[in-house]
Amino acid sequence: MNTLTQLRSGALQGAQRLTLRAGLRELPEEVYSLADSLEELDLSGNELDDLSDDLTRLHRLRVIFCSNNRFTRLPEVLGRCEALEMVGFKANQIAEVPAIALPPRLRWLILTDNRITALPDELGRRPRLQKMALAGNRLRALPASLAACGRLELLRISANQLDGLPDWLLALPRLTWLAHGGNPFSAAHEAHALNHAPMPSVPWSQLDVQGLLGEGASGHIYRAAPAGGEAVAVKVFKGEVTSDGLPSTELAACLHAGAHPQLIPAIGRLSDHPAGADGLLMPLVGPEFRTLAGPPSLASCTRDVYDPALRLTPRAALTVAAGIASALAHLHARGLTHGDLYAHNILHDGLGQARLGDFGAASFLASVPAHQAVRLQALDVRALGCLLEELVACCDERTPPLQAMSALAQACLQADIDRRPSAAELAKLLLVQVA
Repeated sequence: MNTLTQLRSGALQGAQRLTLRAGLRELPEEVYSLADSLEELDLSGNELDDLSDDLTRLHRLRVIFCSNNRFTRLPEVLGRCEALEMVGFKANQIAEVPAIALPPRLRWLILTDNRITALPDELGRRPRLQKMALAGNRLRALPASLAACGRLELLRISANQLDGLPDWLLALPRLTWLAHGGNPFSAAHEAHALNHAPMPSVPWSQLDVQGLLGEGASGHIYRAAPAGGEAVAVKVFKGEVTSDGLPSTELAACLHAGAHPQLIPAIGRLSDHPAGADGLLMPLVGPEFRTLAGPPSLASCTRDVYDPALRLTPRAALTVAAGIASALAHLHARGLTHGDLYAHNILHDGLGQARLGDFGAASFLASVPAHQAVRLQALDVRALGCLLEELVACCDERTPPLQAMSALAQACLQADIDRRPSAAELAKLLLVQVA
């Protein structure tokens, strides 16, 4: 994070990135002294409600974040920023998105947790559009023009007012990661899962909470021990809209998912939390397990970022792939999509054992017509294809089984959605290669 003192003293001259948290009501004039270098500007957590037309002076600006401010309208000046690719205005009070506010090179749009009821048709005339986060708004429909966005890969439309999914959306050739829970058309199935899951309830007062293990978009994970029992992991949901959607949707999916060796299971439901929060009890994962990759970066947009030092044997890579494919097939058979099948949601031990978690983008297949349910599963399969590609890239050898896995990856990634194999078919084929 930078300071106004640094900016005004000239200490930031030549900076490519600038982050200011200073209760700003307008952009300081000194920012424009960085016009020939500044590419990323983060103004989140201020008191802004508009941006000056002078923003166009930042002619190299590619990324702007203005989350947690006071905007009620997406600023029109953004549409005149020729180099701008990523726009993030999460958690404002935006109700209107003018067509002229959309930059011509728009690739990544974050408008999570606002008050938007409609989006302009102009959005479909942004051919580079690859990623959109729109959860927690008041959308009743999506612009039909988005059918032309052939590069769109990730879409979050959870927790809106949608009464269904348009068929054209599920025909997009590169759409891979879709979250749509928490809408009226899925509410009944989510509520049924919450109310009828055969899961023991554990009061918060009976847990000896021993420390924070980590934090995700939807909750905090603690190490805790039930009275007289072994230590477990407890996920306490934040109870607010996240980039994926509603914590209640994630909770419903976790409770409905059932048991599988490659899933991190729910073993109990938290009750009587002092703040009224929902939560889950899960077994602790051993210390030998670590995250397979990091989440996407600004540069990679939709693809995970792997440690270049990570190397896997062909057998380990194939075993991970077969296990995750089997877990995905299990979810589909249970009537769920995962929606966020990424390496950053997979824990592995380096020897082939892996666990898939994070159901924040999951959805219930019964909430859509049968033909759409088939295509929703095909989106998860495309995500699996991305994972297979990445696992192959982590291997130094190129054995025949790995070549077979590469071929399966291409089958998952093909643009003809209806020709992609099922997760169950992939699990069987990958298991053969492991053997």
